[in-house]
Amino acid sequence: MLFYRAALPLSHRTLTFTSGLIRAHRREIGSVWRALNPGQQALLVLVYLRKGEPFAEVGAGFGVSTTTCWRYVNEAVELLAARAPKLREALRQANRQGMAYVIIDGTLIPVDRIAADRPFYSGKHKLHGMNLQVIASPDGTILWVSGPLPGSTHNTAAARIWNILAALRDAGLIALGDKGYHGYDATSHHVITPYKGRNKPQSQTDANRAHARLRGPGERANAQLKTWRVLRKLRCCPHRAGRLAKAIHVLQNHEVTTG
Repeated sequence: MLFYRAALPLSHRTLTFTSGLIRAHRREIGSVWRALNPGQQALLVLVYLRKGEPFAEVGAGFGVSTTTCWRYVNEAVELLAARAPKLREALRQANRQGMAYVIIDGTLIPVDRIAADRPFYSGKHKLHGMNLQVIASPDGTILWVSGPLPGSTHNTAAARIWNILAALRDAGLIALGDKGYHGYDATSHHVITPYKGRNKPQSQTDANRAHARLRGPGERANAQLKTWRVLRKLRCCPHRAGRLAKAIHVLQNHEVTTG
């Protein structure tokens, strides 16, 4: 096996933040000695999440076994994911910050499945994956990431499962969504979607254009998640998608707010 040095496009503050969580956790559980110190473990975890390389390759680069690498990553991911806000907490905070609206969007995290695993297959994307719901601020900052659902789950069904409409009502917020959420909220208008159909009147066309213009920056939230390459195709258990995405949400927002 060959070894080489490589750069990681993250700030040192993010490394310090992650290593601090790991150090506090080790102190709490009374862990005396490990192959890597908290800073080295934090760097290993960031490399895995950002680069998306297999455990064996990442572990070899840090001089630890595949099993140890897997254990280090899972430990840190749980510590990070635990800091991700809950749905109602995130929406209440958005309301306190004076946001006029939020953006809701679904994303598919591709997984390494076979044709027989039909629940994971998304007909829209023609891929096996896990459906995640993401709520973002008008400027594209990630506010909340849901748990994972099989890729065959439609966005409206996912939104009902996570009870997003009730959380929006309680927070007094509206959400802009794409046509995938059409019909989800037909009465209270807390989730606003574009008009559907061809040959629409000019007023509806103009409304759709304005809707897309407002929703566009918020939809960058999904792109931000997938700059962390581990989410471009999961090689682990598909149901880990949610914990990984929540951990990345915490890291991404820390990187942005401290950058």
